[in-house]
Amino acid sequence: MSLVRRVARPMLAAMFVMGGLDQLKHPGAKAKAARPVLEHASKIGLPDDPELLVRANGVAMVGGGALLATGHVPRIASTILAGSLVPTTVAAHPFWKESDPQKRAQQKIQFLKNLGLLGGLLLAAVDTAGKPSLAYRAHLASESAHRTARTTKRQARHVAKAARREARLKAAQAQNALP
Repeated sequence: MSLVRRVARPMLAAMFVMGGLDQLKHPGAKAKAARPVLEHASKIGLPDDPELLVRANGVAMVGGGALLATGHVPRIASTILAGSLVPTTVAAHPFWKESDPQKRAQQKIQFLKNLGLLGGLLLAAVDTAGKPSLAYRAHLASESAHRTARTTKRQARHVAKAARREARLKAAQAQNALP
């Protein structure tokens, strides 16, 4: 792992670990802010308990943050964190609802900060650490299989042609050998 990844991943993860711990310890205030976003939670099969959902989000943030910080499955961890950040940002920083210009500006800054974190997580989610992606490796394997099939087909045609030629030659020799 490069030095940049070794340093950047824990830096990016720290915010999520701390935020997740706070959500686990103090879900009440966060649940109150999340209630408007979670109104539709039961429609998609989630429980209708905002505190439980805030705690679940906290667990995702702590777990994903720990995995990202330690470099274990960082792409999956980043994806989990990105998924937990979206509802958190929408619920906690709805600057568009603020009428006070100072509060609106403050919420907008926090919203944009979270948007920047989301960008960092998306970059981490697609970072293959210099290794080819699974899609690239699958494409190479597919090309190799097609190349092997074409080569095998060509070789089979050559062998069949040689066998026909050999059979004609043997037949001609057999006919010439007759008295």
